[in-house]
Amino acid sequence: MLRIRGTVGDLPVDLTLELDDGDWARLGSHFGASLQAAPQAGATPAAKPSNQDDALWQTARELLCKAGQLSGPDLLEQLEGLTGSAAAGKRLLVRLRHCAQVKVASGGDTPLYSWIE
Repeated sequence: MLRIRGTVGDLPVDLTLELDDGDWARLGSHFGASLQAAPQAGATPAAKPSNQDDALWQTARELLCKAGQLSGPDLLEQLEGLTGSAAAGKRLLVRLRHCAQVKVASGGDTPLYSWIE
């Protein structure tokens, strides 16, 4: 079961979809993955990071640590080069923004990402 709540313009929306295992598999195939079973009611499926994701995360942290400080656009450009994907680079940038060792400050037009010990 999938529940979608929100608004469309000023109109409230509360939509419930009931999906069987086949529906979940077809939905997953559109995203390049197959879902083994429908999630349990009330359960939120947690994505497990792969070893490659862990390696990219570690490399992204090392990149900023070695640089000391980078502007948001410069850091994003390097992360996109590292991952080979704009979307994956943006995910790492967001993850860095929330990392305890990273300070994000306003640098005029762009944010400045600084590594702190």
